[in-house]
Amino acid sequence: MASYSVDPGDPDASYLSFWREKHLCTLTTLRLDGTPHVVPVAVTYDPGARLARVVASSTSAKVRHVLASEGAAVAVCQVDGRRWATLEGRAVVRGEPERVAEAERRYAERYGRTPRPNPSRVVIEIALTRAMGRG
Repeated sequence: MASYSVDPGDPDASYLSFWREKHLCTLTTLRLDGTPHVVPVAVTYDPGARLARVVASSTSAKVRHVLASEGAAVAVCQVDGRRWATLEGRAVVRGEPERVAEAERRYAERYGRTPRPNPSRVVIEIALTRAMGRG
């Protein structure tokens, strides 16, 4: 199995299929001191919009990191045995109800359940610039 790059807006069928499977992922952001902050998250991938979405509480560290450096580079990754896939891009935090609702809908579609209610929910939207994987 060789690693390969993918156009995040036009992935091949196997790459997209892997992102449709139910997997826990990680999100890597940078703290103000430049060190990485890696946390488990649920991620949805929308190649048509070239976006990855992560629902989060507005008070979370990951949201604070993105807000502190709006547009900063982040990465999300999922692993299943020897298969892995990473999406990289520039993150922003969105709180508009329609954006949050779309992220919740996609979460429910991928993970088979609606995220628990959270009045402080926002969505981290990652404008994708790179995709890679192995599988």
